[in-house]
Formats: sequence, structure tokens, C-alpha cells
Amino acid sequence: MSIVTLIARKRRGETLTPTEIEAFVQGFTRGEIPDYQAAAWLMAVCCQGMTSEETTALTLAMARSGRQIDLGDLADRAVDKHSSGGIGDKTTLVVAPLVAAAGLPVAKMSGRGLGFTGGTIDKLESIPGFRTALSPEEFVAQVRRLGLAVARQTPDLVPADAKLYALRDVTATVDCPPLIASSIMSKKIAGGARHIVLDVKVGSGAFLKTLPAARDLAGLMVTIGRQAGRRVAAVLSAMDQPLGGAVGNALEVAEAVATLRGAGPADLRQLALTLGRELLLLAGAAPDPATAEERLAACLDSGAAYEKFCAWVAAQGGDVRAVQEPERLPRAPHRQAIRAPTAGWVTAMDGEAIGWAAVALGAGRTVKDAPIDPAVGFVFRAKIGDRVAVGETLAEVHARTPDQAEQAARQVIQAITIVPEPVSPPPLVHTVLR
Repeated sequence: MSIVTLIARKRRGETLTPTEIEAFVQGFTRGEIPDYQAAAWLMAVCCQGMTSEETTALTLAMARSGRQIDLGDLADRAVDKHSSGGIGDKTTLVVAPLVAAAGLPVAKMSGRGLGFTGGTIDKLESIPGFRTALSPEEFVAQVRRLGLAVARQTPDLVPADAKLYALRDVTATVDCPPLIASSIMSKKIAGGARHIVLDVKVGSGAFLKTLPAARDLAGLMVTIGRQAGRRVAAVLSAMDQPLGGAVGNALEVAEAVATLRGAGPADLRQLALTLGRELLLLAGAAPDPATAEERLAACLDSGAAYEKFCAWVAAQGGDVRAVQEPERLPRAPHRQAIRAPTAGWVTAMDGEAIGWAAVALGAGRTVKDAPIDPAVGFVFRAKIGDRVAVGETLAEVHARTPDQAEQAARQVIQAITIVPEPVSPPPLVHTVLR
């Protein structure tokens, strides 16, 4: 099959068959199609788009490009979640043990942070000793034994995505809905779980800034999942400000632990209950949303979810004492209060600017696999809708040096808008697509 013909047909806006898409994916993965032709095909897709059937075919071809996780008899009950990325988004650290404590096996492959949003793997690795590199055999065995495993993606899982994403990154084809959707869903499908909840973030601290764009992408991913034989729901959640208060790896772990112990921020607890509710409903483990949330709240309030978290940390080699005594987690040597320059109500936060300020401290990376500092970041005290006085603490910066703290404080002040009139807090969840 001629790659030139496929490029020309897609450039003209024609619909490609699953066989043609499979040939392209496999040929590129094996190195038979050079980068310059693959780049031309990607650009044609960006310009002309894809039907949902084409996007599903691309997703499945990518999932088949490498090894797929076989959960065996667990697959029909196993659940997974994905977040499109945000500031202070530590929901997996709460949702995974919460849902596992409610009786559903959780099997999740996660990634590192890149750009202004954090990654679950970086957060978990801030727990001393925590091992995120599990072989497929170890991964499945742990899900079977404990009911919960979260590991970083191995190179043989969806290798087509790694190659295509590297090319998209340098050819201005990253922000293309069918390519984004197929990248995300191919990894979820290869992960083996039949029930998937997508937490699609929207707002200043997310990659998707507007609700229509988030709704379109979420709808496309739900459709792909259904056409691929999965049960999928998408929660469109607000990312107009940091989720909870902590931004930074060890700081977020400590906040997640506090939530599991019943003392965390209200928005993190509620979003975890919402995401967990959807997983229980998809898997048929609860008859209705109210029952699902009540069951999950009981797991939080009884300590069962916290106990599952501790068992999970121990199973993957982590130091459980760092969970039981969060002061054992990495700590930055310098802390500085960020104070309100004027009185009024917090009306807006530039989440992306806050994310880049955390990256500048060392909490994130701009180059793949660059080292990070697990101790640094921010803990926010004020939220949108709060009234603040002059000099009141808006946030606290955790940094390596006073100079870094001062620079980060200036960036955060510039990212927060305070007005003299009261404003209402934004909604936590915009809608759920099922």
C-alpha cells in the first residue's frame, strides 16, 4: 500500500479504511515509513480531520502496535481513569485506593509530568522507595493480589504513540482532536481495563481552556471507547485554579493522604467521590449515583481507603512511614508566605502561570525525563470567591533558596486577580458525559 496515496487521499479529505490506517501505523512503528512522510500524513489529518470511525481505527491500530496488558478474568471488573492534566491534580492518589477499597480492581498506567502540569508517576516517586517500574507480569499479579496497581508505561506498550507523539511535538500537530483522542485512548485500551473514566480538565490551568473544546474532545473519546468495546464516561471538571491547595509532588502526596484521612480540602474530596462514583456505575457495582457516593464516602470515613493506600505503597516498595508521618516526605528548606497586595475578593487565577512558576522552582520539567525536585511547590490558602485582607496569606511557597522563593512569589501575585466586589466560586464539575 502506497503511503503517498494515503497522504494524498487524506489531504483531499477522503475517508481511510481501517486496513489503510493499520498499514500506516504498523509501517511507521517498524520504521518502514520515514518521518517526513508520516509528518505529511499527520498534517493532512490536522487539516482535514477524521471521522469517529477513522479515529477509532487509528486508536485500535496504535493499541495493537505493541504489547497489551492481559488482565484475564479481572478485565470485566477492572477500572481505570485518565486525567487530561491540571495544576495540583492529585486525584489518582485518592481515587485509586478509594475505588479499590470499595471492591473494584484498579489497573492504571500513568505518565510523568511535562510542561506546566504534573504527572502521577512523579508524585508517587516522591514517596521514598516507591517503585513505578513494574513488568506486565508484576502489574497484573499486584492487581490480582491487592486490587490496585499504578505503574509507569513501559516502552513496549503502544510504541506507535511514543513515535507519533515525538513527531507531532516538532511538526505543530499536537493540538489536533483525533490525534489527541487516539493517543489517550490507545493507552487506556492497551492497559486492559474495560471500564474507564476520563477526567477532562477545562480552564486556565488545563490544556483545554474552553468548555466547548473540552466537551468535543471528551465526546470523541467516549465514542472511541464505545466503538472499541469499552464502557467510558467523561467528567468535565474545572481547572480555573489549583485543585485543593498543594501544587508540587511531595506536597500533593501529603494533601492526598490528608484527604484519605478525612482532613483534606473539600474540592479534592468531592471530585474524588465524583470520579469514583462514575467508575462504580460503569462497572455495575452500584445501582445509582447516590448509592455509589454513599459507599465511597463510607470507605473514606472508615479509614478503609487510607489503609488501602498504605498497602499499595508497601506493595510497590514505598516507605509507609512517609505516609503515616508526612513530615518524612521530601521537604524544601525555605518557605515564604505570599501575601495579598490589596483587599477584596479573589476573582481569578491564571492556572497555567502558576504551573510554570512551579516548574521554575523545579517541581516540573520542560524536557522529557529531566530530573525534578520533589520537595518544592506551593500550598494555596485562598480560592476563587474568597475574601482576603491586605497582607493575608494567599499561598506559601516551598523553595530551595530565598531568591527562588521571592521570584516564585512575584509570579503567583501576578497570576491572582483581586477585585473589590464579591464573586461566586466556579463550579467544580461542569457536566458528565456517559
